[in-house]
Amino acid sequence: MKVVNLSEKNTVLNQYMAELRDVKVQGDRGKFRNNLVRIGHVMAYEVSRCLSYSEKQVQTPLGVASVTTFDNQIVLGTIFRAGLPFHQGMLEVFDRADNAFVSAYRYYKDKECEDVGIRIEYIASPDLNGKTLIIADPMLATGGSMELGYEAFCTKGIPAEVHLCCVIASKKGVDYIKKAFSHYTNVTLWCAAIDPVLNEHAYIVPGLGDAGDLAYGEKI
Repeated sequence: MKVVNLSEKNTVLNQYMAELRDVKVQGDRGKFRNNLVRIGHVMAYEVSRCLSYSEKQVQTPLGVASVTTFDNQIVLGTIFRAGLPFHQGMLEVFDRADNAFVSAYRYYKDKECEDVGIRIEYIASPDLNGKTLIIADPMLATGGSMELGYEAFCTKGIPAEVHLCCVIASKKGVDYIKKAFSHYTNVTLWCAAIDPVLNEHAYIVPGLGDAGDLAYGEKI
């Protein structure tokens, strides 16, 4: 598999990321969600550069224009709940995509909140056989929810190619995904940033906090 770290390039994406992380900006939920949407736009554009294209003819009022558009049948998947604004940004770019959804949440297996588990409860997806699956999940901490989400989607068919898209990943999470998908040649992991540390509670450091809470409010 291939890993792409978009923060290695100087683009406007870094401005969106700076606002997403900034505690002085995070208090505005609407702004936080909007930055996830904008990051979705940028990442969808980057993914689009890797698709398969062919030339088509389009009738205009004055003649016929030749255009090159992608041929992939895209399914845009996301993991509830923090993934929704990120998914929306990508959907605004791939506006003809089919959509798939899965619920995955973390829970702690011990009182010290150090042993983290992931649970899948719900999935809704079209047939994925032969299609291009793009999974939008903003935080790649341990890598467990991304892997389980992918496995859940694959119960609906085997995609021809897969793009795993996250906003912030931990190095440990990236290493986990690289190992889990090491035998795949059709999988790419896209990261807007890769942070060095995963703390004892499985939160990315410096990260940004809990993306779901910042986007939609604290849960109990």
